[in-house]
Parts: sequence; C-alpha cells; structure tokens
Amino acid sequence: MTTTPFPYGSWRSPVSSQLIAAGSTSLANVMVDSGDIYWVEGRAREGGRNVLVRRGADGQAVDVTPPPFNVRTRVHEYGGGAATVHRGTVYFSNFADQRLYRQRPGEAPEPLTPEGDLRYADGLVDAARNAWIGVREDHSAGDAAPVNTLVAIDLATGGPGRVLAGGNDFYSSPRLSPDGRHIAFLTWCHPNMPWIGNELWVAEIGADGALAKATRVAGGPEESIFQPEWSTEGVLHFVSDRSGWWNLYRYDRGESVALCPKDAEFGRAQWSFGLSTYAFLSSGRLVCTYTELGVDRLALLDPASGALAPIELPLTEYGDVRAYGGRVVCLAGSPTLPHSVLLVDPVAAESVTLRTSTEIADDPGLRRYFSMPEMVAFPTEGGETAYGFYYPPFNPDYPVSPGEEEKPPLLVLCHGGPTSAASTSLNLRIQYWTSRGVAVLDVNYGGSTGYGRAYRDRLNRRWGIVDVDDSVNGARSLVMRGEVDGRRVVIAGGSAGGYTTLMALATRGLFAGGASYYGVSDAEALVRDTHKFESHYLDSLIGPYPAERATYRERSPIEHADGIDVPVIFFQGDEDRVVPPNQAEMLVEALRSKRIPVGYLLFSGEQHGFRQASNIQRSLDAELYFYAATVFGVKLTF
Repeated sequence: MTTTPFPYGSWRSPVSSQLIAAGSTSLANVMVDSGDIYWVEGRAREGGRNVLVRRGADGQAVDVTPPPFNVRTRVHEYGGGAATVHRGTVYFSNFADQRLYRQRPGEAPEPLTPEGDLRYADGLVDAARNAWIGVREDHSAGDAAPVNTLVAIDLATGGPGRVLAGGNDFYSSPRLSPDGRHIAFLTWCHPNMPWIGNELWVAEIGADGALAKATRVAGGPEESIFQPEWSTEGVLHFVSDRSGWWNLYRYDRGESVALCPKDAEFGRAQWSFGLSTYAFLSSGRLVCTYTELGVDRLALLDPASGALAPIELPLTEYGDVRAYGGRVVCLAGSPTLPHSVLLVDPVAAESVTLRTSTEIADDPGLRRYFSMPEMVAFPTEGGETAYGFYYPPFNPDYPVSPGEEEKPPLLVLCHGGPTSAASTSLNLRIQYWTSRGVAVLDVNYGGSTGYGRAYRDRLNRRWGIVDVDDSVNGARSLVMRGEVDGRRVVIAGGSAGGYTTLMALATRGLFAGGASYYGVSDAEALVRDTHKFESHYLDSLIGPYPAERATYRERSPIEHADGIDVPVIFFQGDEDRVVPPNQAEMLVEALRSKRIPVGYLLFSGEQHGFRQASNIQRSLDAELYFYAATVFGVKLTF
C-alpha cells in the first residue's frame, strides 16, 4: 500500500502556478556590442512586454527600451531578430505598430519607417553606407499574401526601405563580409520550409548599396542551410545537412569543405530569426554547440584541423552563441538550471549566470522538490526507436516505497512545431506536475530535431500517425516498466503538439483525457487560414492541398470527433493568427453535443502562446483541476 497521506496527483507542492507565472521571463536575442551584452526579456508580469536589456562593463543590467515599447516583430508571425545594436545605438521593431525604431544612448526611440502594414526583422547595420539591412514583410496588399524581401533603409532619411533582393517567398540571415564588399543571405520558396530546403547566396555590394553578381554557393530543394557567418579573415562559413546531419562547412575558393564531419546536429530548425549555434573567438577558434540524442554540448573547434574539444560544463541546452572576446555569451540551461543568459570561459570551463528566466528556481527550499529527467529510448512502429525525457514524480514530503501498489498517473507532453524538440532546461511547469505526484514524459517523436535528417523525415506525409504512434508507445513503455498507472494516462501539447494530442485522443484508446493548447483540429481549415510562413508546411507533413484533400480530412481530429470519448480541456488565445480560435471551437462544440466532459478557456489579448502572467497561472491550475476531477480521481485540498 502507499505510504503517502495523499494519493498521487494530489500532493501539496510549493511549486505553485502563481510563483511560476509571476517569475516567468522568456530570454532571447542575445547580442554583443563592444564591451556590452544585450538580450530581450519577455516579461509575463508586464503583460508579456518584451524589453531590451543591456549589461555594461560595470556588470549592471539595465532596461534600454522604455514602456510602452515592446521589442517584438511579427515577421513570419514567430518573429525573432527584433533588435540589433551598433556602437551603442539600438534598432528595434515595436510590436504595436511594427515600425522600425532607432534609439540613441540617452534618447527616446524615434521611428525610422513610416506607418503602414510593413514589418521588419533580422537586421544589421552597414556602417560604410549608413544603412540598416534586413528582412521586410509587406502586408499592404490586404488579403493577398505578404511580400518578403531583403531591404536597405537609409539611416539618414529613414523610409520603407529599398529592395536589395526579392522575387522569392522568403529571406533571412543577411551577413556582411568584414570588408563590407559582399553580403551573404538565405532564401527559399514554397512549398519548402527552411529546414527542408533553402539556398545560400553571396552577392557583391556596391558603394550605393545595390547588389550585383549574386551567386548561389550552397543549398537546394533538399538541402537545409543554417546561419551563414563570415570569419574575421573574410571566409564564409555555414551549417548544412547535406550529409544527413547539420554540420559546419566553410566556403573557400568555390568549394564547400566540412570542418568536422559528425553524426550530430550543429544547426536548428529556423522557426525564428537570429538563431546562432557558433561564433568566432578572438583566438581564431570556433565555439559551437551540437546536439546528440536530444542533448546539447558546447565545444571549441579548430577550423584548420577540425579538432573538436568539448567544454565540460553541467549544461544540456545551448543557443544564441556569441563571441565576447575570448569568452562566450549564450543562452543555456540544464535540468537544474532554467533558461539563462550565461558568460562562459571556454578554457577554464566555467560559467557565470547573467540572467535567469526565473529567479525562484534559485530558492534552495524550492529546489528540493525538483524531479530529474531520464533520457528514454523505446521501440515504436516499423522497428524504429523513438526518444523522450521521463520525469518521475518527486516530492520530499511524500516518500514513496519501492514496489508500492499504487502507481502515479502519467502526463505525456507533445512539443510544438512539429519540427522542433523537447527542451532539457529546467521547466517549472513540468515540476508543477511531478511535485504533485504526476509523472511526465516529454516525447521527442519522429520528426523532432536533434537526431539527424532521417529522423526529421519520419514525419514526411505521416503527421498525425508517426507522432501519435511514438507518443502512445512512449507511454506504454513506462506502463510496461511498472512506472505509471496505465488507467490514468493523459496527454497534452501546444500548437502542433495540441494536434498530436487531439489525434491521439481521437484515434487511440490509451489516453484517459487530455489538454490542447491552441492545437489544430481541422487540417484542411488550417491550410486555408494560416499565415504565409506555414501556408505550405503541411505539403510535407500531409501532402499537397487540394490534391490530397481526402488525406487532410482523414488526418483532422474534427473528422474523428466520434472517437473522442474522454474528457478534454482546450486553451486558446483570441488573437491567434497561427491557429485561429475556430480550430478549438469546432471540436469543443462537437464534444459538447456528445456530452463529453469538456473545458474551454479563451484568453483575451493572447496570440500563439500565452505571455500574460494571469493567463499562464489560470491555464496551469485549470488543467490540474480538470484532470483531478475527471481522470485522476483525487480531491485537491489546496
């Protein structure tokens, strides 16, 4: 019999939704400008406002952008790369009007671009020509698809920008050579996403800023290029998955040379702008991060010899890697460290935390309640292996006896994307569950990044099948191990993870309930309604539309509503343009008509993902109470 005074799922825990929401801060867009370090903080306590922060040589971190400015761009809807800094002057996109602003030291922000339906991202400053060069997304044609181009904005006069490169559907990652004579950039066209196939181009840039003699140097319809970068000597580097793995290359004298061939991922799926997995140190070496079996490592790479020397740090996730002289600034985390801005000494293998996404995780009293993950591999369909991270329930106030009769309920988490991966950084939302006696499996189903191109390609034309199979088989493996109660398994996810959740509930019999956060219920409606960046994403995941219309209907949870006979709760933002609210509301009504227990919370002012503290808190508690009442069979006493 259990030795706990309360059953699994009802344990009392100090890891409260209020603490999580109040201390929730997203970190992104790490930059270095001379001796200063910058990053963008998304603050739930300020209604989700994004603030540019500077850490000066004195070690003090101060806000740069004043209220009500919100440093966030809507290019591609997912944004990223909303700010750049040059010699202390900041250039940023403001969320409310999507105009590009300049903010000189000690002065208020001033608009550079006119009012209108134009968005800007991923910029750099061309000092020789006094211009901002970056991506512009033009929505002025109304209902027609927006037009994406690479533009230059004269910093003396401002204006909408002069087109440098256009004609393709998408552009990103402009990079000037050290001598300012060449510019590299990425471009791709529908139906590809950048992680399926794109191209790296290099062009000469004249004194007037116009481009000439543009040449494609890498990439194609089945090769993904990531992060072009020039070395201090003017040699172009980039990441390519031509070998089946995102590896580092340099382009020299018309040839692409692999720097360190390895069955590991040195690149990422480019969902947002400004991502960086490597940088050039003052010593001439590269610092880079790579992923093996879903776990990141940081390393030094000698470009001449290809020697890779891992930096031994107790961290498992890295991003936004930037050189800071002989040191490294990056975003990083681990199962004991939440997403944080770190300053790393690569030689001494030491790091200093400059900013953490949640300071409450530093509380020793709270850390006693954290569950540590186990990387799990399990068999799935077709003789394949899938992966995930298993977090057993843990709370020092409720000791568990080995072999006890009662087993905990299991929450299966499905990440979004779907071309993405589960994070290995400390996630207080996961600890919210485990400290209450609920086991968690964070699944990296087939199609996830971090395991090579072949693993990503498992989802080709099989979205709604492979991801569902892997989520089911991951849960079953834990049931067979005797870790969890097979009668109390629930599943949840956001966006694409919400789709996997709904398909699993509709087409499999394992799960006793679930939660969809802004998930897809009608694939056909999504392909008609979604934004430009993802408007052909489903071509690879399901098939071309409308030619494969029958398949879209077959892969839509709304078409299988009769198969859902367990409780489901839905969470949705009313301003979501990626997955509009009608996606949730169609299925909510179908389930209500069947008298299935269903919950629906529509949050005002939220887009694709919740940024307001009150909504983060309410959704987390509502999900727990919903499961407690409908699936776990426990009474919450707090």
